[in-house]
Amino acid sequence: MDPIRLSRGMFSGLIETVGEIAEITPITAGMRMRILTRLGRDLSLGDSVAVNGVCLTVSWKEEADFYAEISPETARVTTLGELTPGRAINLERALRADSRIGGHFVLGHVDEVGQVDEIREEENFYMLKLCYPPSLASFIVRKGSIAVDGISLTVSGVSAQRFEVQIVPYTWQHTNLRSAKVGEPVNLECDIIGKHVVKAVKEMHGESESR
Repeated sequence: MDPIRLSRGMFSGLIETVGEIAEITPITAGMRMRILTRLGRDLSLGDSVAVNGVCLTVSWKEEADFYAEISPETARVTTLGELTPGRAINLERALRADSRIGGHFVLGHVDEVGQVDEIREEENFYMLKLCYPPSLASFIVRKGSIAVDGISLTVSGVSAQRFEVQIVPYTWQHTNLRSAKVGEPVNLECDIIGKHVVKAVKEMHGESESR
């Protein structure tokens, strides 16, 4: 028997495979996306899958693909509303109850959309610099964790408007980062532990949440 998965939005940020958008169809409330992936045969109806870091629910599946519905709000506040057929997307199934956490806790709830600002190939890694909205300034710290399109990464440097991450060759080759281009939007989810710490500190000082 397959171990129980934490089916409601708990991920590690370690991408299992790169899929491809096969079709996007408008529906009464939002849109339906068909995703080509080898994971199709291992999914069940109702399973949660992180698609570029966004937690979606499997509504139908075949051996080599699955369908998921995207609400208007999700399309608005993430990059999913801008994707087109043929695009490569990062996929990760929800964690199993007995899983080791190799990345960090990712909920699949995107905080904001950022933008790729610079891509540079170094000797042993790739350097990415990304712009982020001011609302995330309190949550992005050097050596802290962040999910970029669902990928668990470590912040190697941060300024008032940008942060940088170093991508090892394996991650570059096994995620959709290999097709990233300057100017493209990306989904950003900050570390949940950091967000709770910031919230607690604000409450201690009598500050209300801005979002």
